[in-house]
Amino acid sequence: MNTKLWLAGLAVTLSLALPGASRVVAQNTKDQAAFGALETPAPAAVQARAMAWLKTATNNNAAKMREAEALWGRSERSPLDNLADTFALGNADAAALLKLVRDDKAPPPVEVPAILKDTKAEPFFRANLGLAVARQLSNRRVHEEALVILNSITAEQTIDPAAYLFNRAVCEHALLKKDDAKKSIVRLIQDSVDSPERYKTVSALMLLDMQTWKKDLGNVARLMDNSERRLEVGRGGPQTQKIQKEVISRLDELIKELENQAKKQQQQQGTPGGDPKGGDPNGGSCPDGGTPGDGQPSSGKPNGSKPTSPATDSGIATNGGSGKVDIAKLKKLTDEWGKLPPGERTKVMAEVADLVSGLSPIHREAFERYFEEISGATIRGAIPQKK
Repeated sequence: MNTKLWLAGLAVTLSLALPGASRVVAQNTKDQAAFGALETPAPAAVQARAMAWLKTATNNNAAKMREAEALWGRSERSPLDNLADTFALGNADAAALLKLVRDDKAPPPVEVPAILKDTKAEPFFRANLGLAVARQLSNRRVHEEALVILNSITAEQTIDPAAYLFNRAVCEHALLKKDDAKKSIVRLIQDSVDSPERYKTVSALMLLDMQTWKKDLGNVARLMDNSERRLEVGRGGPQTQKIQKEVISRLDELIKELENQAKKQQQQQGTPGGDPKGGDPNGGSCPDGGTPGDGQPSSGKPNGSKPTSPATDSGIATNGGSGKVDIAKLKKLTDEWGKLPPGERTKVMAEVADLVSGLSPIHREAFERYFEEISGATIRGAIPQKK
């Protein structure tokens, strides 16, 4: 317990030490003044409100009222679950929506359901049904629609502000919305004083995790995971393709940066690959292109000569590769992958080998992983080494 509290406190301390944190706290104070304290009502008060809603929605249907009384007798269920089930008793559309999002085998909705867009609906009904649906979608990793729903309501409109802020932070963290996630987490830890300890602990860990985010291979991995998640939940299309292109662009930038660093080190140390006098014919920059035989010497060797020793795992390969990836060609290969007979896939692997021939082993593996994810094939280690 002390460790959990320490984590939560450390997360808040770090967040307040970050640039712009004062603005976050000021905004939180403004929100709190506008909407009131984040307090969770007692279960009995929520039940009374739910029964009053059901009485109106069903025209005081005695059978429905008795069924609802039985629902609220379930001590193992949370007030939010009992409230959602009460909504299902009084509204057929709510019942259908809850059944859909609770069924892990059913495809989740690809847009916000109409019932949650109805601004004329009673705020108590719309906000809490929205929270119940968004929480279920978030649990199924459908973070996009869950976040849209949560953005359409406020924590103060729900019976469980802590659940609202926690699930919102989870969605924002998963979608790499760092600044938004920080605001939700700081508000959860600071303002929702009666939130469950597990919410605060996980939120603190998310906040600490985001302090390490940089534009490095870790960022590329997060983008890859997001692309994979979208495909798993049936979210292909332009947005997923945009993420995939960003992955390629980020990898290209990182590879070029590492190659330039390696060339500068070679220049400073006078190692093979630079000018014998310590100079660099490329001025310390990696060439933009060039293939064997195009008239550009490689590592100071005559055209067409081959390396006398293989590249090591710890070095950046410079055996003629430019470090760039032809995005259009890679997309064409991945789009056609599923349509090719087994015999033709060997030829595709050779083309992929050409694309990644100039990379070090660790970056080859990154491209293999990415190609594997978007093609739906298991190819790790199957791409031939270009000799």
